[in-house]
Amino acid sequence: MQSPAYRSAVGDGRGHNTAGARGSMTVHGGLLRMDTPGNGHIFDITPGVASVVRTSGVERGLVCVFARGSTVAVTTMEFEPGGVRDLQALLDRLVPVQGDYEHNRLNHDTNSHAHMRAAVIGPSETIPVVDGALVLGTWQQIVLIDFDDRPRSRTVTVEVVS
Repeated sequence: MQSPAYRSAVGDGRGHNTAGARGSMTVHGGLLRMDTPGNGHIFDITPGVASVVRTSGVERGLVCVFARGSTVAVTTMEFEPGGVRDLQALLDRLVPVQGDYEHNRLNHDTNSHAHMRAAVIGPSETIPVVDGALVLGTWQQIVLIDFDDRPRSRTVTVEVVS
C-alpha cells in the first residue's frame, strides 16, 4: 500500500464551454499519470483528484475520475492496510489468478483475471464537488487498482464539470 508519485498535467483552470446557446456547462480537465507494479496494487489517488478540483476553481459540480485501460479500475474505499488486504483477498476469491480462462487460451495470454476484476469494479467514479471540495466520507478515499500481471504506466483522466 503506497501513494503513487504523480506526474500530472492539469488544465489552466479556465475550462471550456461545452453547451450551446441554451445553457452553460464548463468542463475542466487534468491527468494523473503513474507507474504501477500491477498485480492488484492499490493506490490512493485522492490527493491528485483534489488537486485537479482545486486548480479548476469549481465551487459546485461533479468530478469524473476515469482510468484508461481494460485491466485497471477506480473505486472508493477506506484506504488503510486492513481494508486494502481485505479487498485484495476478496478479489482473489471471486476471480482467482489461476483459472481456465478462454481469454488466456485463445490469446496465449496470462491476464484474463485482470480483465475480469477490472470489469467487476469498473473504470470510473463520479464524486460531487461542494464548496470547492470533494464530497467524500470521513474514511473514504478514491483509489486506483491495477490488476495487470506486469508493471504498467497508467493515466487517469479527471474531468470537473460545473
